[in-house]
Amino acid sequence: MRVLVTGGAGFIGSHVAEFFAREGNEVLVMDNLSRFTLLRKGEEWQHYNLEYLRKNYPSIIFIKSDVCDLQKLNEVAKDVDLVIHAAAQVAVTTSLADPLTDFKINALGTLNVLEFARRNDSGLIFCSTNKVYGENVNKIPLKDLGTRYWYDDPLYNEGIPETFPIDGTAHTPYGCSKLAADIYVQDYAHTYDLRTVVFRLSCIYGERQFGVEDQGWVAHFIKQALLNESITVFGDGKQVRDVLYIKDLIKAFNLGFVHINKVKGEVFNIGGGPENAISILEALNFIKGLVGHNVTVRYAEWRKADQKVYVSCIKKAYELLGWKPEVNWCDGIRRLYKWMSIVLGVR
Repeated sequence: MRVLVTGGAGFIGSHVAEFFAREGNEVLVMDNLSRFTLLRKGEEWQHYNLEYLRKNYPSIIFIKSDVCDLQKLNEVAKDVDLVIHAAAQVAVTTSLADPLTDFKINALGTLNVLEFARRNDSGLIFCSTNKVYGENVNKIPLKDLGTRYWYDDPLYNEGIPETFPIDGTAHTPYGCSKLAADIYVQDYAHTYDLRTVVFRLSCIYGERQFGVEDQGWVAHFIKQALLNESITVFGDGKQVRDVLYIKDLIKAFNLGFVHINKVKGEVFNIGGGPENAISILEALNFIKGLVGHNVTVRYAEWRKADQKVYVSCIKKAYELLGWKPEVNWCDGIRRLYKWMSIVLGVR
């Protein structure tokens, strides 16, 4: 099988490329290596995952190119059986500062990838986001449990379902561009009979993630704690997310492809679910226990359109794909902490 991974030099994309290469497939990685240009943070790590792939999987073909260049995409990546579309502008803060670039990468770039997949009759799995639900999730009544907020409506005890409303609410430009892409991916299944699947991802974390303040918060917290540098919490720290370990996500991608004919056009919330839901305060306390010393925490104003509680309902993924997370958040964060302590040379 021939697999194209857009954004394949990033955190998620590199794990996807590694998995399919290990399975004996021909893997093409496309990336324009623009993470630092977009985020203005983490320059020292922007080539880490690409070098990891080159060292450990020399058969992987790297193409330095942009998904916004449809002509180049068609020239260099023909006869592809599966596309995992992970290339994206990933930060809400960047989208607020530069909404045009955000739209170009996330919306237009995805439309280009869809056109490429249509011409090649490729299967396509798209990395969407929980941000497509926007601030509608903040309309759900909450209760304060001390270290976290939680839904005060039993209807959402298992999390937010894929049928949750997306209209009549603020999204931020990032949420808008990803939602536009999300809908296009769905529509290509209905209009062109393309085998597409949308994965609305929650907070993915794991080895080879170099989080910054704007994106990848679990890894960012661990890095700051290991280096004994301060951490900024926006809001009161009681906001909750369901975190998902990267290896569990890769299993979801594989199952999405295995069942793609059955689930084409479907949308799945892919996250840790209620069992892996933690607040920022709870995560910080756990990380403090791992590093064995106190961590300086500073508080700032809530960020625009921040979802106070977002937890994925993952029942649909279990029912149609047979998928559920296997690594609990405590074990996953320990694995990320161990890896990062080695990379940073801090024991």
